[in-house]
Amino acid sequence: MTSDPASNPAAPSASGMNRRTLFKAGLLGAALTALPGTAAAAPRTGFTHGVASGEPSGTSVLLWTRYAWADPAQLKYEVSPAQDFATVVAGGEVEASPVRDGCVKPVVTGLEPDNWYYYRFIAPDGAVSDTGRTRTLPVGKSPRFRMAVVGCSNIGFGWFNAYAHIASADESDLVVHTGDYFYEYAFGTYPSTKQFEPGRVLEPLGEVIHLADYRTRFADYRNDSDLQRLHQMFPMVAIFDDHETANDSWNGGAENHDPVTEGSWDARKKAAMQAYHEWMPVSDEPWKAYEIGDLATMFRVETRITARSKQFDLAAVIKQGDGNPERILAALKGFHDGDYLDPSRTMMGPVQERWLADGLKASRSAGKAWQVLLQQVVMANLKTPPGIAAGLTDAVPAYVRQRIKSGALASEAGLPFNMDAWDGYPAARARLLQSAQEADANLVVLSGDSHNGWASELPSAGAPAGVEFAGHSVTSPGAEASLPWIKPQDFASEAVAENPQLKWANTGQRGYMALELTPQRATSEYRFLAGIRTRSTQLASSQRISTALGSQKLDIA
Repeated sequence: MTSDPASNPAAPSASGMNRRTLFKAGLLGAALTALPGTAAAAPRTGFTHGVASGEPSGTSVLLWTRYAWADPAQLKYEVSPAQDFATVVAGGEVEASPVRDGCVKPVVTGLEPDNWYYYRFIAPDGAVSDTGRTRTLPVGKSPRFRMAVVGCSNIGFGWFNAYAHIASADESDLVVHTGDYFYEYAFGTYPSTKQFEPGRVLEPLGEVIHLADYRTRFADYRNDSDLQRLHQMFPMVAIFDDHETANDSWNGGAENHDPVTEGSWDARKKAAMQAYHEWMPVSDEPWKAYEIGDLATMFRVETRITARSKQFDLAAVIKQGDGNPERILAALKGFHDGDYLDPSRTMMGPVQERWLADGLKASRSAGKAWQVLLQQVVMANLKTPPGIAAGLTDAVPAYVRQRIKSGALASEAGLPFNMDAWDGYPAARARLLQSAQEADANLVVLSGDSHNGWASELPSAGAPAGVEFAGHSVTSPGAEASLPWIKPQDFASEAVAENPQLKWANTGQRGYMALELTPQRATSEYRFLAGIRTRSTQLASSQRISTALGSQKLDIA
């Protein structure tokens, strides 16, 4: 329910208000400003976890808060172009119920395009939530749009300094989350007890399996003050990856799910998705398109649990060689020329594939400059550099040694190392890139999952099809953790030399991507934090990589 859009006064544009002055003066979210560095001390009842927004369009936005109470409660929500709420341009009522863990997600309509708004919730007893800020998408001619792209935030490995830097810089129109918003593991699993950052908190201590577990893990992460601040300041478009359910998930199961001890995968998946849709400012649509003026259409796709075929197991193929190097290589080459190319294997399923292909054509027909694909896992072809296994010793964990040896053997047979990425589904990837070519799309793929920064050019059938900006992680360790005998810069250089599609890599630092779209160019600035073991917004370095409209090539500054 909203007010009459015809009566809405025009909200001030971003250029018409000094956002940094407002925020640094402490006028917005004073309660958050006072939070301790470790976590927000969430109250047990009332408004427990701040506010958030997401799913913006040119005239609407989804609002979120959590109001914990024993009985259902009617909350009022108000939207205003001014921080003092002197003029309320939209609002309504929504019920916060224990059935949904107290979470509410009203959608406000009738807003003006390309404008900042403030919002808040009011409880029946008059208690008021934190004030949030959100923004609608542009409509029509748009000279620039900026997004902060984040992913892979494991609370145990360190502080969410990337989130803090995005809020401090305050230059984004939207935050995009590529998934692994949290991790499902029990305390001591990943990270180990020795790696776990002192001062961080993990709840529940066991692995999350049931609905109550997933809700508690969301509440734990959302106690973090930097994550709360990020949600408070910007709208978000988010997708889930595997750890929101269980590691290396697919339609029928997951690597980190044992039905014998953990019950039905369908039950676990249902519980995980219920908690995700309760706690995140996201719509219930499995995939969706967002129109960013005449600049772009952004397609949020789902590649994880809706239709994904089970991942290939390279170790099982290698076992066929029974330890004999020649037979191992023969088994890998036979796999490469056979099952690996199976056209029935899918990441998205035929319904979503057709939706995306039609959407790419429609976007280009409408004159949109860019077609941006927001999805979970790396799309470029990446093989293991041949000399990577030379430094392996018994000091490296057994599972890491096995993975590296498998990757090196696979590379000899022309196979990639990560069968959980698009590399494990070459026919599905070819169909997607061909649809981009047929649409004459200016395709920009945004990816997460790998914890490392990769920038690649994406060909199909020998012709250019798009570019990929694959983002590094907020806290989860990258290749530097698995390859301690190789300097990250050396490994990155070897990876670029081995993989023709890969044009740049950073495999040793944490941070986020600042993506800027203009009518002429799409630019990703990879920003690397000085560290994550202490709480800081200091940047160590950055790298700008861009592509000119129509070029399908990367320019590295």
